[in-house]
Amino acid sequence: MVIFVPPSPHQLINRAPSIGRCSLSSRRRYAFNAKPMPSSNDDLTNASGLKPDETRNLPDRKPSGPEEEGILAKLKELYSCKPQPSTYEMYTADAVFHDPVGIARGVNSIRAQFDALPKLFPRADISKFRLLENPPSLNKNLMLIDQDVAYFRDANASSPFKVVNSLLTLELNDVHQITHHTEEWDHKRETTADDGFFGTLNEQRKKITAGVTNVLMGKGGNGET
Repeated sequence: MVIFVPPSPHQLINRAPSIGRCSLSSRRRYAFNAKPMPSSNDDLTNASGLKPDETRNLPDRKPSGPEEEGILAKLKELYSCKPQPSTYEMYTADAVFHDPVGIARGVNSIRAQFDALPKLFPRADISKFRLLENPPSLNKNLMLIDQDVAYFRDANASSPFKVVNSLLTLELNDVHQITHHTEEWDHKRETTADDGFFGTLNEQRKKITAGVTNVLMGKGGNGET
């Protein structure tokens, strides 16, 4: 799960929008597309190609080698809100991240999302992290992970703001870098927007969007260039 963060000014490109026109110019489009995943129907397959109940019931497995161990360590850095510059080395330059909030294209856009997350949640505890065994029908270049992450708005709070269960589906290339990273809450292709947690993320998106708009219009702000 990441915050919906629009790209920095140099990441704006001419692209058909999925969230409507940018207010600054009809030629400027966000490279980060906010569109929901297709359906929350339990009978439909998730990104793994399996149904939610099927992925929830997959057995655990051990990492196949140091490459997978490295990816798992970096994922824990991301989802515990403690990303390091080296964390993003697991992605290809043109990797795609997709979760119920939107789509980030390119490693720089992915990094912007996860680097912004600690500003909203200063603490995140991973209470469950299971590397799942792939059924024979699935591509061997897929890694599947079932995780529970507790997000805290106050690092000293006794209880989390929200606990999110999700399925991570990772597509790897031949040198064990991630080309596609899909996160699906509750293993479903879409989670309803009628959720306070979802609303909190979208509120943060609006604030960051306003900051980038100020930078583009020469009004200052904290957006990156």
